[in-house]
Amino acid sequence: MDACLSVLGITHPLLQAPMAGVSTPAMAAAVSEAGGLGGIALGASDGAQAATMIAETRARTDRPFNVNLFVHAPPRRDAAVEAAWCEALRPAFAEQGAEPPVRLHAIYPSFAEDDAMLTLLRQARPAVVSFHFGLPDAARIAALKAAGCLLLASVTSLAEAQAASSAGIDMLVAQGYEAGGHRGIFDPDSPDDRLGTLALTRLLAVQGHRPVIAAGGIMDGAGVSAVLALGAVAAQLGTAFIACPESAADAGYRAALMGEGASHTVMTRAISGRPARCLANRFTALGATLSVQVPDYPVAYDAGKALNAAAKARGESGYGAQWAGQGAPLARAMPAGDLVRAIAGEM
Repeated sequence: MDACLSVLGITHPLLQAPMAGVSTPAMAAAVSEAGGLGGIALGASDGAQAATMIAETRARTDRPFNVNLFVHAPPRRDAAVEAAWCEALRPAFAEQGAEPPVRLHAIYPSFAEDDAMLTLLRQARPAVVSFHFGLPDAARIAALKAAGCLLLASVTSLAEAQAASSAGIDMLVAQGYEAGGHRGIFDPDSPDDRLGTLALTRLLAVQGHRPVIAAGGIMDGAGVSAVLALGAVAAQLGTAFIACPESAADAGYRAALMGEGASHTVMTRAISGRPARCLANRFTALGATLSVQVPDYPVAYDAGKALNAAAKARGESGYGAQWAGQGAPLARAMPAGDLVRAIAGEM
């Protein structure tokens, strides 16, 4: 384990999950400065935004940090499906005094097709690059390795872990079903064994193809110690950092996380088009009632973001993408660096 921590450039076996819309350069830098591995999410950013985030993080710390990319399959566009989805959302938009979008867009490019992002990363040479939703092709992996980047990939099954290992990924992020945010499953339409963090971590550790970083439902030192005992070299925590002051989560999200609703999370496709674990809110409740087909990610997310924006304009926060894992009731509101040190102390 010590060798793996040295490779990651950390003193505590703890990674802060790179959460699009939540993690910030300030958060990543604070975690890295405290001895963990901070992370920023570039999947929702274009090249210019990504360059700014990397530069800002580097201005705050000279320690390693992780940059995360989405590697989803290109969405299958179907005008009839997208129109039906918008029509199904029309009553919810009407409640907020708004109309659904006339046309939906694929708002996030996949790294699988984003040559500008690859060029940026080859120039910026971040210490760690991680992938979610799948794997880039061999040429992109080779280019990042040539730039000196350590490569991580989220996996949810033994088959995905084998594919990542065969592709040359250096470490596996074992994402259990209890994890908050988007499920990293490569094909969201394939059968999902829904393996929990503990089972998946142990299976991958015994398999032994690559070092394992456990993710999902881990909120404190006891949780980190548990996955280390199962063979993980480190743990990745996301929900634990949402309430930190460095987080970009809005007031409604923070209130929901720190309230009674934290005890209830739901896996839903309705918000973005991909399975994601969210605090139960008005959007997850709405999604459970709709029988029409959800457009592919990230096309559906275009409608979801529009509905949330209309609701927030009226002071309603219940349509937000309030991602959270099943450990949410254990969330603590404290500076990110202090949280890292507290977790390390609890171990």
